Parts: sequence; structure tokens; C-alpha cells
Amino acid sequence: MSATERHVLTFCGKCSCGCPELFVDHDAPAERRIVLTDDFGQRIQMSVAQLRVIVDEASSGQITALVDAELALGVG
Repeated sequence: MSATERHVLTFCGKCSCGCPELFVDHDAPAERRIVLTDDFGQRIQMSVAQLRVIVDEASSGQITALVDAELALGVG
């Protein structure tokens, strides 16, 4: 995490396993301003517009439907 990143949200927070977190880096270029981290130390950086698409699709249920359909295949 850089000194300019501000923590916004911890997605689980009910354990000590290193839950995914959302940060905003106000000093980053616009296309990298949103930072998502996972419990393995990986980072995804994206624009605010990209995050809004994810939020909209999650709110509408599209992501849940797609993931549920994929999991129902039971491949692997």
C-alpha cells in the first residue's frame, strides 16, 4: 500500500485471514485510482468508471447469475 492510498472498505473483516480490501489512491493516474487487494497480497488497479461497472453489474444480480451458472457446471 502506498502512502497516498486511503482505505475505503474491507469486504469480510470477520476474520484475521487477510480479507479483500478496497482503497482509493488519489495521487494515482485516473486509470489506476481504484485499488483492490486480496488475501494473497495481489493488487488490481482500475479506474473509477471500471469499478462503477462492476458495482452496477453486482447490484443487478448479473455477476451472481454468471458465477452461479459457472459453478453449476461443476467442471474441474
